[in-house]
Amino acid sequence: MSQAKSKIVLLVEDEPDVRLLLAEYLEEEGYDVLQAASAAEAFAILASKPRLDLLVSDFRLPDGVSGVMIAEPALKLRPDLKVIFISGYPAEILDSGSPIAHQAPVLAKPFSFDTLQEQIQRLLA
Repeated sequence: MSQAKSKIVLLVEDEPDVRLLLAEYLEEEGYDVLQAASAAEAFAILASKPRLDLLVSDFRLPDGVSGVMIAEPALKLRPDLKVIFISGYPAEILDSGSPIAHQAPVLAKPFSFDTLQEQIQRLLA
């Protein structure tokens, strides 16, 4: 948990109940969590926060925006940023054609907290 204490996670999820549940879990694990319900909120956080360690993003977001569309520019700004995609439609992420879609872990909803934590620990190790 000491590793988690210094890590900042940007969580992008448009479903309020899912976002709250994931944020509470990550906070309990010791991460600092910044929440965004839309691409606009995510980009505002990316522009204003000097440090982020991990982006956890849903794939399907409002206004036809995908998590990949957030991750690609985020990685240009912060090449060391780690990314995890979460989706009820994981095949769509791979079909997006983005290189990041083939590099970042994809967790198919529903997934367990243990699975999420394992992926986070692997990426941030």
